[in-house]
Amino acid sequence: MKIMQLTGIRQMAMREAPTPTIQADTDVLIKMTVVGVCGSDVHYYTEGKIGSQVVAYPFAVGHESAGIVEAVGAAVTRVKPGDRIAIEPGMPCWGCDQCLAGRPHTCRQLKYLGCPGQAEGCLSEYLVMPETSCFPIPDDMTFDEAALSEPLSIGLYGVKMSIPMPGANIGILGVGPIGLSVLLPARSMGAHHIYVTDKIDARLDLARRAGADWTGNPDAQDVVAEINDVEPLQLDAVFECCGQQEAMDQAIELLKPGGKLVLIGIPPTTDRVSFNIDNLRRKEIAIQNIRRQNHCVQPALDMIARRDFDVNIMVTHRFPFDETKASFDLLADYRDGVVKAMVDIP
Repeated sequence: MKIMQLTGIRQMAMREAPTPTIQADTDVLIKMTVVGVCGSDVHYYTEGKIGSQVVAYPFAVGHESAGIVEAVGAAVTRVKPGDRIAIEPGMPCWGCDQCLAGRPHTCRQLKYLGCPGQAEGCLSEYLVMPETSCFPIPDDMTFDEAALSEPLSIGLYGVKMSIPMPGANIGILGVGPIGLSVLLPARSMGAHHIYVTDKIDARLDLARRAGADWTGNPDAQDVVAEINDVEPLQLDAVFECCGQQEAMDQAIELLKPGGKLVLIGIPPTTDRVSFNIDNLRRKEIAIQNIRRQNHCVQPALDMIARRDFDVNIMVTHRFPFDETKASFDLLADYRDGVVKAMVDIP
């Protein structure tokens, strides 16, 4: 089969590899159809690492995906050959203290697609996953929508870990795919006013179409002053979705006393961030980190299936499999108003 692998910083090559086979009774062999390119994939492409996770070349990234079941192990009951599925990239052990506490996303032995040292990613023609990572989708759901359930489930998890949405006034700082994945469920779950910032005007236009009440570009205006002018009591929760220090500083200035800061963005080039402790302490700001998704894939798929919103609004570009590198370059350079690039696997 063909597999697309990172071979160095900003280097990528298509290679031939053995088609994976079913090894365990609970394995599922999947013919891949589409892969969404995530910001974390691009971090590995441009930096070769995220924090302590360092790429050993060659290595395939990719974890937002969908496909068709090709074959199943003898004990598989969840899916059958021919089923169209969304793929949860996490592969927990289901037996450690974290899994038993309902936290498989922080499993002690977690393997995750496209994560160095854990599992090769899904930029390949075939993939083997445990059946617990395979989610059947309805006939009227597209493969794009199935793959987009992965970032959506992260945003949905962030919303669930924040505050009750009905009547809430919230901020979303950074409105790429993850910011949009917060905006869409927050709007559908009853958020009152949603304030969005980004440095790319095309993304702000998209956010307004997705339901944002106010948008602003911090490179062109004082977003903190403008939002605080509209909301003198300030915001109930702020979702930091870009991993930038300046956005974290803005979040503290935007939150009301007792407000909640939800950190979802991944800082691209540093292992440390800082906060104004005087403001943080005096306001008694709560900080909630979000680590991927936790039991939110099926709820995200259900929201898509019910048409609570149109998740396809995220997709701005698509590429054939052999042009995957061009999709990574586009995202790495933030060109052409890109939000989400999809790679079609033939």
